[in-house]
Amino acid sequence: MWHRTVGDLMTAPVVKVRRDTGFKEIAKLLAEHDITAVPVVDDEEHAVGVVSEADLLRKEAALLDPAGLLPVLRPGPADRAKAEATTAKGLMNSPVVTARPQWTAVEAAQVMERHHVKRLPVVDEADRLVGLVSRADLLHVFLRGDSAIREEIAGEVLLRTLGITPGAVTVRVVDGRVALKGTVERKSLVPVLVRLCQGVDGVVDVSAELHHRVDDTSTVPEPEASRRAGIAT
Repeated sequence: MWHRTVGDLMTAPVVKVRRDTGFKEIAKLLAEHDITAVPVVDDEEHAVGVVSEADLLRKEAALLDPAGLLPVLRPGPADRAKAEATTAKGLMNSPVVTARPQWTAVEAAQVMERHHVKRLPVVDEADRLVGLVSRADLLHVFLRGDSAIREEIAGEVLLRTLGITPGAVTVRVVDGRVALKGTVERKSLVPVLVRLCQGVDGVVDVSAELHHRVDDTSTVPEPEASRRAGIAT
């Protein structure tokens, strides 16, 4: 099956800064390009950090309220250092978590979730920056049309991967929700089919009403009535 990769989804070329880029220049770049963060690179174009809007806002949040109505914030040492920073070197989050262009959207999403980050600089085999992928970029996978999803499931999953003849299982897709109905040869194919459909780009949910001709999951002969009852997931 074909999956859109990080290389397909990422923003490139990417707006970037150096360690010595000043606070106001970073703020200007964010505004001009309507972005929320920029990667920081060294002289060899290696990603060394990321500066986000949140990093810049620490400076404003640390200021005293002119009206004297708000309580004074008492940040910890790390936040205080960022609030006092004037260049990307002091503002950036480092070390940086990166992605590779060949990763699937699932791999990138799992890394973001694991490290609690909203975006990943994308680097090549030499660790040079080639793009930036955000959570919004990954969500583009779910903009895929229902007809394209159905065609991939019918052609790639059912026929080419599992060898299920056309018409044995019908595929209905509405708003990314896949409904499978029909008969497969072996009971063990049911969870495999569902799992493969779940892995198709753009699929939100999979439901299955599938019968089987042979129960190959048990050594005990299965009654005819039970075998024809089907399974729903």
